[in-house]
Amino acid sequence: MTTIAVLGASGQIGRSLVALLAARGDTVLGIVRSPERVVEIDALGGRGVLLDVEHATAAQLAAALGGADAVVFAAGAGAGSGAERKRTVDLGGSVLLARAAALAGIARYVQISAAGIDQPAAADADPSWAAYVEAKREADERLRATALDWTILRPGPLTDVRGTGLVALTAVADGGPVPRADVAALVVACLDEPASIGAQWWVAGGGEPVARAVHRAARLLAEAS
Repeated sequence: MTTIAVLGASGQIGRSLVALLAARGDTVLGIVRSPERVVEIDALGGRGVLLDVEHATAAQLAAALGGADAVVFAAGAGAGSGAERKRTVDLGGSVLLARAAALAGIARYVQISAAGIDQPAAADADPSWAAYVEAKREADERLRATALDWTILRPGPLTDVRGTGLVALTAVADGGPVPRADVAALVVACLDEPASIGAQWWVAGGGEPVARAVHRAARLLAEAS
């Protein structure tokens, strides 16, 4: 049985991920910031862990990881949050989790990022959106610079439609709309596929079954290296 720690477990993708992992028998540590969220994670079959990462140290987060075999960054400040929280959550949370994982001796790290972040936002873009783009881009850059066994997933626009179990993965900027449920399933498939370590994939809906898509993309990555 594997233990997976999920930062951002109370988000829409996070909840789906907790449920998927718990259903197959994994121990899931869902790191959340309020007691109400702890109850939600427990109801999904996970183990809610109360910790506010915006005010925690790397050592505190490392202790909360509880001997996990892998960590997943699924957090985000969310719509309506200001530019400052994009820095403290979307960037700061990712960096803190990487530091904590290293302290705890956990190598495996899967990060849910976003497509369309390699270029700066337009000069007339909403400041919150510009901050989001910058935070996500820097979070990916800083994770790639670590010695962790990382995988970065960059989905296009997220939708709430029922998951199809199909995704398309590319190594170039080509993310398209994709159901949140399918992104959660993709994280599980990446955790199961060691060859996905070191991969940064753009994600769109459709394509082929998730596990097959990961296997194919990992094979293409190996052939190109």
